Amino acid sequence: MFTGIVEEVGNVRRLEHKTTGARLTVACRSVLEDAALGASIAVNGACVTAVDLAPGEFSADLSPETLKRTNLGDLAPASMVNLERPLRFNGRLDGHFVLGHVDGTAEVISLDSLGENNWWLRLRVPAQLTRYIVSKASVAVDGISLTVAEIERDIVGFTIIPQTYAHTALPSRNPGARVNVEVDILAKHLEKLIARDV
Repeated sequence: MFTGIVEEVGNVRRLEHKTTGARLTVACRSVLEDAALGASIAVNGACVTAVDLAPGEFSADLSPETLKRTNLGDLAPASMVNLERPLRFNGRLDGHFVLGHVDGTAEVISLDSLGENNWWLRLRVPAQLTRYIVSKASVAVDGISLTVAEIERDIVGFTIIPQTYAHTALPSRNPGARVNVEVDILAKHLEKLIARDV
């Protein structure tokens, strides 16, 4: 369980594709402070397991499902990634409940300056996910807890404040880039419960 509050921006060292899946190695510092083998770390919002720890880096194995559902397979050396450790039960929930189970990817349409280091992010979200997105609700975008500001069919808009822009990998996301999206788990559960009652 995560919060969508990015702790650190890491840099990809390697992405080694295998017959099935891949191994990702990320250079970082903060998220390694209390890490042990088997620790969960959210990389661009996707929960992965640290299978190798070395000074200043960790590696994780990516399953075929992870490569299919997320943008992790798009990464190249020096790519910037958002990192977060799991929520501690005695910690504050500053963002929203993020499981680290990415639902799919969206396309960056634009990231435009609004002035004074505020930004307007627009994403094209797949139709199968837009039904779970409502105005003023939270969505995890590349692991960042963002509040929906506008919805126009399959285009979802978010205001990015200076803190978020300065402390995440968002500045490196150009138009056409894929970003990971995790919608609210409660909306998916409600949909299933209502469908059972019909």
